[in-house]
Amino acid sequence: MKTLVTGGAGFIRTHLSRDLVRGDEVIALDSLEAQVHDLAIIVVSHNDAAWLRSCLSSVFDRVEGLEVDVVVVDNGTDGAADLVEREFPTARVLRLDNRGFGNANNQARSTCASHYVLFLNPDTEVVDGSFPDLIAALEARPSVGLIGVRQVTADGATLPTIRRFPNAMRALGEAFGSERLPFRTSWLGERELDTSVYMREVECDWTSGSFMLARQEAFDSAGGFDERFFLFGEEPDLCLRMRRAGWEVRHLPWMTIVHHVGRAGIDPRMEAQNAFARRQHALLHFGLSHRIAFLVAHSIRYGLRAIVPGGGDDRRRRRVASRWSLKVLWGTANSPFGLPSRQAPRIGAAPPSTPGQSFEP
Repeated sequence: MKTLVTGGAGFIRTHLSRDLVRGDEVIALDSLEAQVHDLAIIVVSHNDAAWLRSCLSSVFDRVEGLEVDVVVVDNGTDGAADLVEREFPTARVLRLDNRGFGNANNQARSTCASHYVLFLNPDTEVVDGSFPDLIAALEARPSVGLIGVRQVTADGATLPTIRRFPNAMRALGEAFGSERLPFRTSWLGERELDTSVYMREVECDWTSGSFMLARQEAFDSAGGFDERFFLFGEEPDLCLRMRRAGWEVRHLPWMTIVHHVGRAGIDPRMEAQNAFARRQHALLHFGLSHRIAFLVAHSIRYGLRAIVPGGGDDRRRRRVASRWSLKVLWGTANSPFGLPSRQAPRIGAAPPSTPGQSFEP
């Protein structure tokens, strides 16, 4: 894989090493302490150039005196790297082959030396709050390893980014439409749907990968992203390993971002990939009986959607997505993006025999 780094100091840290490479020269990271930034901000763009201008402009408007290292990974074909180099010369660019979300973020992180790292989607804009305030909040909370912030749609609706860890009971509840019930209970669904919760600080199991601000020690102690997850599933897996390493995960409401999510409607390929990631999570983190129950619960969900796909323009695509997802879930069809590379780092402890407990907001 060819990697081109432009802008900034022009360093590449070797994978799983504390050395940096600059051209043919290897330099010990310990000799570069003066170059450690307060915050590294990593944005992975896969044909998302149209969003980058507003995303990066909002980021640079909110750093307010911090020493920041902004890194944009371009693993697409739409000229995102050229746009960044032309319009944001203080940002660095990595041109990588597309080996998934986790791989791109790990590769970018390996080029950074910072106390904190933000993983940010390109289709986002920071509209309220500042990064110095978030860093100060983390400094005052040394047990917190990762945070999410308030996310809204372009219309101002709160996005349910506070999540509980997946398990069979929650999957079954969601299969039968528990989110439509007039009451809320944590054991029937992953998502926190009470919008008032998003206005205060709460501990959570995991948070959406569109904005994850992590302490360096916490990210490193968890081993980084598991690159076997090509797309989807990286966040609960990472946060679970952070929690096992002794760190807390929290939602802090002191920043708000707009996330332009879901504009393309139902995409059967993405739905099938999400099912594959669910299968991966079960294989990695559940014992045999819980794994089977989890897959059965999701099968009920996809089966019901295939039989009763609902109305609207997405009816046919919803049915196709559900049938494809069923096949992927039980291994009769591969991931739409292919099977994980045999070279992908194997990360994580042996799966527990029972699901872990959740923290309640």
